[in-house]
This record gives sequence, C-alpha cells and structure tokens, in this order.
Amino acid sequence: MTHFRFAAVGDNCIDRFRPPVGQSLVGGNAVNVAVQLARLGHRSYYFGAVGRDADGARTRLLLEENGVRTEHLQVCPGVTAHTDIDVLASGDRVFVFEDFGVCAGYQPSEGEIAILTTMDHVHIGWMDDGGALRRTLAAADVSVSQDISVNADPANLGVEGLGIAFGSAGDDEAAAHRLAEDLLGRGARLAVVTRGARGSFASNGKITASKGIRSVEVVDTTGAGDSFIAGFLAAHLQGLPLADCLAAGRDLAAFTCGHVGGFPQQPQPL
Repeated sequence: MTHFRFAAVGDNCIDRFRPPVGQSLVGGNAVNVAVQLARLGHRSYYFGAVGRDADGARTRLLLEENGVRTEHLQVCPGVTAHTDIDVLASGDRVFVFEDFGVCAGYQPSEGEIAILTTMDHVHIGWMDDGGALRRTLAAADVSVSQDISVNADPANLGVEGLGIAFGSAGDDEAAAHRLAEDLLGRGARLAVVTRGARGSFASNGKITASKGIRSVEVVDTTGAGDSFIAGFLAAHLQGLPLADCLAAGRDLAAFTCGHVGGFPQQPQPL
C-alpha cells in the first residue's frame, strides 16, 4: 500500500449532546477526515483554528493521539466551535444551536497555503472564505476535494476546480443523479453522492458506479459521512476503480457507525 500526504482544512467542532444524553465529542468534517486518514496509515495534517480554551486543547490532544500532525493548527482568541444537539426517540439528531467560534473567518496563511500545494491531496471541510482556498489550490493544480453538504451559504458552495465534489441526496436515487449532474456541470471533475439507505453513487461524466450499504448494528451515525470521504479518498489516490473506492468509503462508514463519535474517543460529560 502506498502512503500519501493528506491535508484536511477547515472546521472542527465540539458536538454537545444535550440531556438525557448529556455528553460531548470532538468532531467536524475536516477533523474527522484527518483522523480517519491518519488511522488508515497515511500522513495526515490538519489546518484549522481552535480557541484558547479547554475545548481547543482537547481537540488538539485527540488529533495528536490519533496521529494527525497539528503544527498548522491555529490557536486564536475566542471560543472553539460547538454545536448543541438533541437526540430524538427515533435516534435522529436535531441540531439546535451552532456557534462556529474561531472557525468563522479562518484562513490559512500564505506560508501554510504554500505547504498545502505540496500535498498529495487536500480535503476542504466547512469554510466561509467564499471558495478562495479552493480556487487558489485548483489554480496551483493541487488535487482538491470538498464536502458541499456541510456548507449552507451559497457563497461557499462553488465546485469549480474540485477534483472531487462530495454531496448528499438522502435516499432519493433520482435526486442523487441530478446532484451528480449538477456538480459535474458546474466544474467538478468527479461527483460522489451518498444516498442514505441506498448507498452511494459516483460519476465523472463518462464512468459511473454505485454501491449499496453494509448492514451493521448502528450505535451512532455521527461522522459516518466523513469516514466515507476518508475511505473513498484513500482508495481513489491508490488508483482503484470507482466501485472499489465507493466500497472502501462504505466499509469505513459502517465501522464508524459501530461506535460513538466520528472516530473512537471517550465522550466527556457536559
């Protein structure tokens, strides 16, 4: 197996599950992807910002314990991002409140961007930079992916220049195909769409592939989509066929559903 240099850029978050769950976990799209890539044996770097608070220190510690390089983690005045979540009797999660903290307005420095251009692949999570980093890296011919499903602001939803655009369409198969066509039409070279219980679908406009889900006893779905991204990216850089990349993402997501949080960790009480 070839080992690659990956960077994940953008969001981190403390997921605070309100009572009766009453516990918190470290997560965020970019953090979860970085950790999962490191756990797969790749050299993984995280670029983002945390506050000068206990949550920021906790985030750094868990990244480092999982083998992620944190020398480009900015520690800023302010609070670390957090989300308050209710869990319904059905098991569904309801996001009650979100504070992006020092993630809002985060941008890597010029020196950090120069380092990002040396990576084998860069994955961008939630960022509110209007697509500036995506365009800069694409112009430097860097392999870049982004999960558009974690961004809600239209200003941050551009896909031009992305090597891989990840999205989610629920379990509506027709909607998944429409989303893939839209992503490709707007400039992404490869569209990868998760379809809930129907699995996943990928297309580059010429070749398409799909995979169903792997049945598991679900403990928690937090971060499963992020794990799917990490598994897909690792397989894609190995040069595997699209169907095998989808299978790699599916299998890692299934494993993540078997434990609490986007990666194995000890929850903390609120």
